[in-house]
Parts: sequence; C-alpha cells; structure tokens
Amino acid sequence: MLTVDQITTAHKNNLDVFFGMSEKAFAGVEKLVELNLAAAKSAISESVHQAHTLISIKDPQEIASLQTTMVQPMAEKAVAYGRHVYEIASSTSAEIGKTMEAQASEAQHGMMSFIDSTTKNAPNGSEAFVAMFKSAMTAGQNAVETVQKAVKQVSETAEANLQAVAATTMSNAQVATKAAAKKRA
Repeated sequence: MLTVDQITTAHKNNLDVFFGMSEKAFAGVEKLVELNLAAAKSAISESVHQAHTLISIKDPQEIASLQTTMVQPMAEKAVAYGRHVYEIASSTSAEIGKTMEAQASEAQHGMMSFIDSTTKNAPNGSEAFVAMFKSAMTAGQNAVETVQKAVKQVSETAEANLQAVAATTMSNAQVATKAAAKKRA
C-alpha cells in the first residue's frame, strides 16, 4: 500500500517536473521574442538604408537594378528566419519530450513494480487474472513506445521537408534575381 510520504513525494516530483517543463516552454518563448526583436530591428535598419538609397537615385533604370538586388537577400532572410523559428520550436519540443518520456518510463516502471508487489500477495487461483493484467500492461507499454516512435518519425520528416522548402525557396530567389538582371541588361 502507498504511504502518505510516498504520495507526498510523488506530488512533489510531479510539481518539479511540471515547473521544469514550464521553464523550458518559457525559455523557448523568450528565444522567439528575442528573434522577433532582432528581425524587427534589422528590418527597420534595412528600410532606412533602402529609403536613403532610393532617394539618392536619379536614373529610373537604377530603380530596377536596386529591386533585383534586394529580392535575393530578402528571400534569404525570410528563409533564415523560418529556420530559426523551427529550430527554437523543435529544440523546445525535444526538451519537453525528453522530460515526458522519462516521466512515462518512470511511471511505467513504478506501475510494474506495484503490480509485481501486489501480485505476490494475490490469493491462490488469481494467477490467470494477474497474467492477463500484466499482459495488458505490457501491451499498453508497447503502444506508448510505438506512438513515441511515430512522433519522432513525423518530426524528422517535418524537418526534412522544411530543409527542402528552404532550399527550393533559395533556388527560386536566385533564379528570379538572375532573370530580373537579364531583363534589365
């Protein structure tokens, strides 16, 4: 049977885990805020520079030239920004996932220990019920492991897709810049 001390310790551990995951989530949000502030600051600085450049242009052909030279860096920055957001989100998710996996493993171990100790004191004739219960617990553990593997595969696929989209976007921006430069020439 569980004692009051064991229950209290379990609650304290659960609170520690909850607050630990909350801290990780807030750290991720903090990184996103810092990224957004840096992106906004950079965008303002670049806008000021581009405005000064536009004001100083005297020839209309220079405007077309300026537009083509601005397209690729903007695309590159957009892709880099998206990559940073994804990295922050995936690292935060991975940290929280590791904590949750550890907690699930610990809970499963605790449950199996509890079942083992309980079944040792089971009355004669309950062996079939005990075996069925252990089998159900093992099946449940296998299901959890299968779901964890599937989530990991989905995350890996999403990351590969993001990298493919980034590469395609960069390639398209380069093609557009070259096409615009040829038109101008």
